[in-house]
Amino acid sequence: MVHQKEIKTPQYFKRFQVKLRRRREGKTDYRARHKLTIQAKNKYNTPKYRFVVRFTNKDIVCQIIYATLAGDVVVCAAYAHELKKYNLTFGLKNYSAAYCTGLLLARRLLKKLGLDELYEGKTEVDGNDFNVEANEEKRPFRCFLDTGLKRTSTGAKVFAALKGACDGGLDIPHNEKRFVGYDKDSKELDTDVLGRYLVGGHVSEYMESLEEEEPEKYQELFKSYIEADVSADSLEDFYKEVHEKIRADPTHVKKTRPAPSGKKWQTPKLTYEQKKEALKLKLQAMKEAGDDEEDEE
Repeated sequence: MVHQKEIKTPQYFKRFQVKLRRRREGKTDYRARHKLTIQAKNKYNTPKYRFVVRFTNKDIVCQIIYATLAGDVVVCAAYAHELKKYNLTFGLKNYSAAYCTGLLLARRLLKKLGLDELYEGKTEVDGNDFNVEANEEKRPFRCFLDTGLKRTSTGAKVFAALKGACDGGLDIPHNEKRFVGYDKDSKELDTDVLGRYLVGGHVSEYMESLEEEEPEKYQELFKSYIEADVSADSLEDFYKEVHEKIRADPTHVKKTRPAPSGKKWQTPKLTYEQKKEALKLKLQAMKEAGDDEEDEE
């Protein structure tokens, strides 16, 4: 059997539809975004909020966003680098820091909306799953987890931020299957393992083993911990203090920027009279230069 070569005619290329830019760049999963943003028509322009978690090379970003035709609107945001305000200056991308960032966003948002006293969330970090219950006065703030292109595997740090937001008082639909410590064979969550990860227990174990076996490597890897005077024994208590400080004051303080100096980098426009006067001076200078050349000859 002879196979004919497939020829793509001009009619084919005329009907070819280019994918959206962010799809071509590999930045947006539009199938997932459609499910997260589509809203029933009988909701009458009610925003559908998303709990967006993103990880950069040096930071964790948590935001509450809703979509509009003009573009996405950010209601509230929290970043891992803000944890330095609460004396957490090290390990700003680990599991415990993701939990703290999600907790900070939840408490900040609820305080902004005046719901922080109605919904305190879960104050004790013990690893047990928590779902906020509706109050008689006002319903809890409901949003949906948006992980972007991050893989949603069991034990991922995305779900640590989710756990922090839920413990902070937000209503986010979830189950316990993706938290660290969940066993797919027994289909049970080991709350002790999860609770230990939320307060840096896994880091303290590694610190202890490394300090005994390789002290030089310990001094190098945990330099920032040592400078902050935090040891393996005090790390869990340190994280609990950070949680308390976040709940006490979750507000964002804007940085004071210096006033502009007033220096202008563009040449100011001249008026007609100024241009006329400048032309006269230029012609006079050219005439004087010509006279000087004649004198030298």
